[in-house]
Amino acid sequence: MPADRPTMPPVRLHPEAELARDALSAPLLARAARLARWAGTGVPVGVGGDLVDKSLIAATEHLDLAGDEEGPAYTAEAWQLAVDTGLVEITEDEDGAAVDDAAAADLPDDAAVGTATPGEELALLTSGSPQDVLDIWLGGMETVLADAVAPDLSDIAEQLADGGELDLDALDWNPEEEAELLDGILGNLYLLSALNEVPGQDVPLPALAASMIVPDDMDEPTDEILEEVSAAMMRLDDQFRVLEPIGLVAYRPVDEALIEELDEDGDTVRAAEPLADEDVARYGMVRLTPLGVWAVRARMLDAGVDAPAVGDLADQNADALLAALPDYPEVLAQAESEQWLAARTPLDAARDLLAAARGDDEYGPLRRLAAQQTLSLVAPEAEPALREVLDDRYLGGLARVWLAERGLPDIPEPSQDMVFWLTVDTIAAQLGDTDDAAAAELRELVQGLTEQHSGFFDEVWRVDHPATAEVLEVMGQLHPDKKAAKEARKAAFKARSRQAD
Repeated sequence: MPADRPTMPPVRLHPEAELARDALSAPLLARAARLARWAGTGVPVGVGGDLVDKSLIAATEHLDLAGDEEGPAYTAEAWQLAVDTGLVEITEDEDGAAVDDAAAADLPDDAAVGTATPGEELALLTSGSPQDVLDIWLGGMETVLADAVAPDLSDIAEQLADGGELDLDALDWNPEEEAELLDGILGNLYLLSALNEVPGQDVPLPALAASMIVPDDMDEPTDEILEEVSAAMMRLDDQFRVLEPIGLVAYRPVDEALIEELDEDGDTVRAAEPLADEDVARYGMVRLTPLGVWAVRARMLDAGVDAPAVGDLADQNADALLAALPDYPEVLAQAESEQWLAARTPLDAARDLLAAARGDDEYGPLRRLAAQQTLSLVAPEAEPALREVLDDRYLGGLARVWLAERGLPDIPEPSQDMVFWLTVDTIAAQLGDTDDAAAAELRELVQGLTEQHSGFFDEVWRVDHPATAEVLEVMGQLHPDKKAAKEARKAAFKARSRQAD
């Protein structure tokens, strides 16, 4: 299709109300909301809105996390999300307003310099629209994404121990590269979500890491590449553990026992090689949630990427529909067509589709194929529109197919010219499909046509279709019979000579 076709395949989006419920039930946002309500009439906070020691203990108990070793860390994380998303408001005390970063380092851990109270955004979680909820969640997700690409805090702590200074270069951490890698990984997950006919399929973490590291033209990964993949996989394991609580991904982490085994052996994960079924889950499994698909798409749209969703074309004209459908996976093309048809009467929809399908340009065959597939979903009330085009060179063939499939009477026999023209047009619509299954199907079609019509190549080169020569050349390449292939090539030469005249 034209160069402005979508850069990403379309995705199915869940209804906003359902996505908003998913956002509210995400563990991290749910905890942040509980803490915002708990703040009530005011909670003492330190510099930057952090909970002071006593407040952190009380907040951890409020979340029923006091018995969890990681409870204080989970609580601090949820509190930070509440601050970043406006679920709580920080009011600095008069003395606190004068505390700068340098002075803050000398304050005791339980020194309060401000007070936190519920923010205006909190009310939107219960009384706002689904879009209000999603906007708040999206802001929180951006905070979590930033946390996911941050350097390891233990490495920073080691540098600062004994009065040391922070050296980012020594951490081997590049914030732009880390963010770019994670964006690429989320983009790959999004692509897989769009192309998977069965929703909710997990992706093995080794395969996901390898997709970002191993060059497409590399048959056998080198040891150096495998080490890079292993390092990326373990980094992704850390990142997905951070991203799961906000509801962006569903993640089954790498088996801790496996990590210990690898550390002891000093081995690398053979991440770019196939794994036995029983081992795959041990290496981590991940997928975008429906909320994650919505979020990644929102970020792509903000970045200027064309990322369509099923239903986007429902209010567009037939020209826009037929231009887009050839780039859609079959299942999503049907879903898009169904929504488009639901907004129109069968008769109006059929007339619009047929009008848009005409044309001798290079994309005409694809439009007519998309029109034929969409028309197959149209109710019988569209019959008058199909009978109106029975004599049309572009549409007469597909109109007869539509009428015949419904067992309708009085279908005139097509002329031989129309049969040959429709044959060329049908094959031309499939020339750009490089899928192995599609190529095999086209090969069977080519062989069947020549077996059914004796003298096929003696006639078809005369067909007045812009793709006749190209179709015949492809038939010559695909036909398994050498004699027939040679006849196809001769016919292609005649067709090109005829077009040149």
